[in-house]
Amino acid sequence: MSTSLSGRKVAVFGLAKSGVAALRLLLQHGAKVTALDARSEDALGDVAKELQAKGVTLVTGATPEGLLTRQDLVVVSPGVPLSLPELEAARTSGVPVWGEIELAWRFLELGGVTRLLGITGTNGKSTTTALTGELFARGGQRTFVGGNLGRPLAEAAVSPGDWDALVVELSSFQLEGIHTLRPLGSAILNLTPDHLDRYADQGEYGAAKARIFMNQDAGRDFAVVNADDAAVMSLAVSARAPVYGFSLTGRPVVDAPKLAGLAVAQDGGFRLEFSGEAFTLTNRALRGAHNTQNAMAAALLARLGGISRDAVQAGLDSYPGLPHRLESVRVLDGVEWVNDSKATNVDSVLVALKAFAGDVWLIAGGKGKGAPYAPMVEAGQGKVKGVLTIGQDADALARAYANEAPVHACGTLDAAVAKARGLAKAGDTVLLSPACASYDQFKNFEDRGDTFKRLVGAL
Repeated sequence: MSTSLSGRKVAVFGLAKSGVAALRLLLQHGAKVTALDARSEDALGDVAKELQAKGVTLVTGATPEGLLTRQDLVVVSPGVPLSLPELEAARTSGVPVWGEIELAWRFLELGGVTRLLGITGTNGKSTTTALTGELFARGGQRTFVGGNLGRPLAEAAVSPGDWDALVVELSSFQLEGIHTLRPLGSAILNLTPDHLDRYADQGEYGAAKARIFMNQDAGRDFAVVNADDAAVMSLAVSARAPVYGFSLTGRPVVDAPKLAGLAVAQDGGFRLEFSGEAFTLTNRALRGAHNTQNAMAAALLARLGGISRDAVQAGLDSYPGLPHRLESVRVLDGVEWVNDSKATNVDSVLVALKAFAGDVWLIAGGKGKGAPYAPMVEAGQGKVKGVLTIGQDADALARAYANEAPVHACGTLDAAVAKARGLAKAGDTVLLSPACASYDQFKNFEDRGDTFKRLVGAL
């Protein structure tokens, strides 16, 4: 389908941030837009008012039968499953169905911006994306940083002439909706069970992640992968572009594809070896081995993407880390309070627990994603002094920790903070690492983390 959409009928399905950004881009290019969302006009609030002021047709609630089959294009927000019957009907009728990322990419490519670095994986995407953006900026590049991290890519496409490079976090949901997106550099950081409420199994989830490789080729592009992760390496076999690895051990997993280069962790940093280069970079001390992995992935993406060694080192030195990811909030009476609200799945909690020697009071719970909690129970043996449960999955967590650690049913985050204040002693750590999504009690993980920081700050 041509990128020229002037006068064409386009439906935007889902009016969260990505959908609204796509809609604004479409209006800029003269499309006749119909916007759909399951929420009411009252729930949409200012978004509904904006659309009405711009003459957009707004449809709330259930999708009218046949509406999508009468469009020239349907653009879908990542939170909307592509398997919905009305979307299948549109595809069957020959209507293209794109994700917001695909729409944005087509206009960016048309505007001459093709230097896109795409980053996916189960955990660490946001940190690695932000750090990679810092490295490109240090290299003098006008860099857009966004995607699943904060700013929808469609915002960049509104003014493509403003950017030299695009550093984009890509979720599995977003990757489902791409067709022509071609990253210069792609990265898969890790792969563990997640979103099993949307995917039939981990194989289906992994296949969505592997779509990041599908339009790359050996002539210009490259892929960066976790050489210690067997599941990631099994996906990397499908990459046509040269594959570069990063490793904590220096010993890639068995049956890995041939690597064109490797980054290996060392005390205080890591060493990169590829394309006749071999040099060591020091890594600013962020908590945990997972941050070393994130830094190695970012450094490979930047150096292979044309950023100088000196600029990469300068970016590593200046990067402050992101909030809500093992963020130390304060030390009060010898107790450290740590905000890891971004830990929205079990594997994220495993990463967090590795960063502490012991004496942890764990605040966990929220809207579960269907994965078992047994792995985090096992990882916390000898470390977790007690669990303070909140939210929808509190009972499931209590069952998982039965006979393993004391469980305190708190229900809400403010009650959990108050309880932890009474339980924790000097030398202990109170860790908010929920293993669950936040939507049962909060707008998002940021809202949850900010609430935690406010509560802790008031102690």
